[in-house]
Amino acid sequence: MLLLPLLALLLPPRALASPLSRAHTSAYSIKESLPAPPPGWAHHSPAPPDHPLRLRIGLTQPRFGELEQALWDVSTPGSDRYGLHLGKEDVEELIRPHEDSLALVDAWLEEHGIPLSALSRSPAQDWVTLTLPVSLAEALLDTTYHVYRHTPSGDYLVRTLQYSLPAHLHAHVDVVQPSTTFARLAPKRSTLHGAPVALASASTPAIPASCNHTITPACLKEIYNVGAYVPSATSGNKLGIAGYLEEWANMNDTNWFYQDLLPQAAAAGYMFSVELINNGTNSQNESDAGGEANLDVQYAGGVSFPIPNIYYSTGGSPPFTPDLNTPTDSNEPYAEFLAYMLAKTDKELPRSLTTSYGDDEQTVPYSYAVRVCNEFAQLGARGVSVMFSSGDGGVGDGLGPNDQADGPTTCLTNDGKNTSSFLAGFPASCPYVTAVGGTYHESPERAVPFSGGGFSKYFPRPLYQAAAVGGYLAANPAYLSLYEGLFNPFGRAYPDVSAQSNNFTVNLGGQFVLEAGTSASCPTFTGIISLVNDKLITSGRPALGFLNPWLYTVGHYGFNDITIGNNPGCFTDGFNATVGWDPVTGWGTPDFAKIAKIVVPY
Repeated sequence: MLLLPLLALLLPPRALASPLSRAHTSAYSIKESLPAPPPGWAHHSPAPPDHPLRLRIGLTQPRFGELEQALWDVSTPGSDRYGLHLGKEDVEELIRPHEDSLALVDAWLEEHGIPLSALSRSPAQDWVTLTLPVSLAEALLDTTYHVYRHTPSGDYLVRTLQYSLPAHLHAHVDVVQPSTTFARLAPKRSTLHGAPVALASASTPAIPASCNHTITPACLKEIYNVGAYVPSATSGNKLGIAGYLEEWANMNDTNWFYQDLLPQAAAAGYMFSVELINNGTNSQNESDAGGEANLDVQYAGGVSFPIPNIYYSTGGSPPFTPDLNTPTDSNEPYAEFLAYMLAKTDKELPRSLTTSYGDDEQTVPYSYAVRVCNEFAQLGARGVSVMFSSGDGGVGDGLGPNDQADGPTTCLTNDGKNTSSFLAGFPASCPYVTAVGGTYHESPERAVPFSGGGFSKYFPRPLYQAAAVGGYLAANPAYLSLYEGLFNPFGRAYPDVSAQSNNFTVNLGGQFVLEAGTSASCPTFTGIISLVNDKLITSGRPALGFLNPWLYTVGHYGFNDITIGNNPGCFTDGFNATVGWDPVTGWGTPDFAKIAKIVVPY
């Protein structure tokens, strides 16, 4: 989207006003506000007036309740509609705004000299996108934008602490961003060892003890009971991998990875394909190889080979450089990625999707979190299993009761009260995605201490997990008093599942290194689900789609229960893994053979 033509920006505010807009003009009132920047963010300077913002206006979706009911129906075993996923047009009809909303928002924009020809609209008309300078955005939203700096990373964002809308538009507009969102979309991984790692021959039979020290695709297939199962490469099943922040997936590194650890894939010329979103790139310079991207593609492909894998590289992300008059905007790439995916035809969509990025829930304004979460519901209704890493900070910052912090604690609310609090992760806390926690070791497999887990403060506990989560809290009543005020016991609980997440052997820059994080468990679990979808599709059945209603009713019987470990954070021990579901490892880790028998019993 090009910056609005100068002539249009110089028009008097009411030069293009329609009779409808004049009839509905009303005073501005605050739509959304923050008392202060989230912890770790500080004011840097006023935003340059000519800095371009790619503004997205989310119109209300009056029929979303019908879409949500359809999602439950097509995702819940025993329902007459189970597996009958909705098509693109069906979903768009259910989220389309009311005609009055469309007309009133158009009139408001015209009042500010913005021609309708400058707007871009989503297929369902529920998002309006336009690129305009900060000065015009400030007039449109009755606000002032500033540059904020994230002290730990040095990243910058152009944001505001509040914005307003004409009073008559509040019922028609859910959210306007970028405005009050400070999420950084951080990858959930860390490099453990930069030095080359010695590998056993790929032809060596898998030895369980070796998998306690280094994880390879062979380890994962053994631990999760894949056996000799070989999926189809041509059934139409696809696995998607979301990438952001100029994390580039390197094909040479991946080919070397396959040569050493999955030679049959290398011999077949197996490789992920790439789709670029919002001016995204995927540099193949060896020095540009991304640790997160390589981890994702090598293990998603390593588990699911020969199922086609697609790496989606989304541009449009921070950092913004405040000292330069740069044309780079600072929009949240989630919005661009979701717009791209939802515009795809049903045939083009992957059946499973892994994302290893996220941030603290409280850095995402409630209204925006709900809209993003609702878009994941749309993907689920169309038959896509959406997985997210649960995070790497346990219940907050990963610090146990005996640890020392390097700086001020981050386990504080950003509501202006600075109250001690566990920090839920988003989008893992969205009830329409499957959150993947972490484990390590095997025989027995146990919770890795950094496994993100807990309870959302934004989203209430969904019905599908009422019995499991209620049972956990009833069996562990001490948490309600010990952690009183630190978490919301009535919130959506996560993770839902888990998988290995430590000591993953990754080829990066031509060398094998070890990496860890729920960034590793998420593509691993997604690879297993892609195998399950293959089993279903080749048996003439629909793919699983949104997993959680299935998972919490019958699917969990195909999982290995993890009962050892905890997830410390915020100077506490966090929660304990235990029999059944728990907020450290969810239902545990997948057993492919057991799951296959559940979904295709004959």
